[in-house]
Amino acid sequence: MSGVGELDAAGITDPRLRASYAQARALNAAHGRTYYLATLLLPQWKRAHVHALYGFARHADDIVDDLDSRLTGDERAARLRAWGGRFLAALRDGVPAHAVDAQIAGRGAGQSGPAGEVSVLPAVVDTIRRFALDPGHFAVFLSSMAMDLTVTEYATWEDLLVYMHGSAAVIGLQMVPLLEPVDHSALPYARDLGLAFQHANFIRDVGEDLRRGRVYLPQTSLTLFGVTREHLAAGVVDGPVRRLLAFEVSRARELFRAAQPGIRLLHPTSRDCVQTAFVLYREILDEVERADYRVLERRVAVGLPRRLAVAGPALVRAARARRRHHGGAQISSRPPR
Repeated sequence: MSGVGELDAAGITDPRLRASYAQARALNAAHGRTYYLATLLLPQWKRAHVHALYGFARHADDIVDDLDSRLTGDERAARLRAWGGRFLAALRDGVPAHAVDAQIAGRGAGQSGPAGEVSVLPAVVDTIRRFALDPGHFAVFLSSMAMDLTVTEYATWEDLLVYMHGSAAVIGLQMVPLLEPVDHSALPYARDLGLAFQHANFIRDVGEDLRRGRVYLPQTSLTLFGVTREHLAAGVVDGPVRRLLAFEVSRARELFRAAQPGIRLLHPTSRDCVQTAFVLYREILDEVERADYRVLERRVAVGLPRRLAVAGPALVRAARARRRHHGGAQISSRPPR
């Protein structure tokens, strides 16, 4: 199903909103990889909204981590603060979704940033209102993104969890209404799944994050195995580094085990999407082990053939679930005024 078909299925007709949702979909397709592939397993009418949430997170991340930017850390912090503050104010003040980026950027509707660049914000605000998402989740997310500009390491796992709550757990909580849980008991599992996904990424990206000046493994873990920041920066994967990473892989696997029962608490038309993402993110840990923990100088990945091998059967199951359940209990496609 094309992006146009997804928008039609969701009942999104306003041209300005359609352009914004299309931009979010393009970001997810270009950068999401596993996330985008899993999104395609959802009913057509849900996909645009998942793209919108991804686009919001991606834009904030780009402000913080654009390596091509000439902005200083303070300038990036100011940009993130201004963008996020005006976005939250637009939500609070009831600015019409199609006009949000005009209000935020002081430009014509559909524009944000460089001339001709379409903003994802109208799609994000539209999605928040259609699904009655908690604006607080977005505020907490922005706070964690701001931490990336000032905090370079975390003393304990508990300290890291404060950051991860905003950067990962709330992503899972944002997604829950779109996935139609059977009841609120799905929420803790969604939180754990967000943490599991992010910790797998932290382990995979140790070297890349270090080159950005950050370490997302707790300092208590480093100390336990006799590893220092300088040790990691040397790029040598020796015994202490392997033991450190094996310990963190074990921690990530515990998070995946804790999250897995929650998949059964979702609507049948959402389960294959989340199960596919679950399997492929968990297999990042397998790839780290297969690479003998050599993640300081390169980035391991679950290869495309494996991703397709997991997603292919899931596509068949997801299509069968949609036929059985008539595509899920679609929310009214008309956003609040």
